[in-house]
Amino acid sequence: MTAIILASGSASRRALLSGAGVDARAVKPNVDEDAVKLAMRGSGASVRDQAMQLAEVKATKISAQEPGLVIGGDQMLSLNGEPFDKPVDLEAAADHLRRLSGQTHTLETAIVVAEGGQPVWRHLARPKLTVRPLSESFIEAYIETCGEALLSTVGAYQLEGMGAQIFSNIEGDYFSILGLPLLPLLDYFRVRNVIAT
Repeated sequence: MTAIILASGSASRRALLSGAGVDARAVKPNVDEDAVKLAMRGSGASVRDQAMQLAEVKATKISAQEPGLVIGGDQMLSLNGEPFDKPVDLEAAADHLRRLSGQTHTLETAIVVAEGGQPVWRHLARPKLTVRPLSESFIEAYIETCGEALLSTVGAYQLEGMGAQIFSNIEGDYFSILGLPLLPLLDYFRVRNVIAT
């Protein structure tokens, strides 16, 4: 049977696959994401292209060492074409929320499946999320309640928790917002006969 490997240290991506009944082994790719982003931004690459390139680098790196189908994923937040990275501390998380307040942003959610060190399938989901106007008192209370967990997400929110209070509208599927376009990925696995049809 073909092995499925998740080239990621992301607990949420691993949980999504496991919840869908996909047995995937996680292997952290140890990619210098900042260096990749810096090079791509220097050449004027779009936020979506940066996300796709990072997903591919992760997938192909592990795929060159491990047999099977390797999933690489990356998610970047784009606010009017400007990339947002994960906040470095809680002050930066609060600043993210202030800048997103009252705005609609896009989550560029890329996945690449690689085999034998080469990409064999890719998908980009682009959910759009509208943040309601946030008061300073809400932001402070939210940061205090959620704490360090917010530093693991590009927008400093977690939709599956209290982050649901931040939004006035969402376009796109829940799985893609959490970082893994699960439904198209499952379709691909069925085409490859690695999960039941």
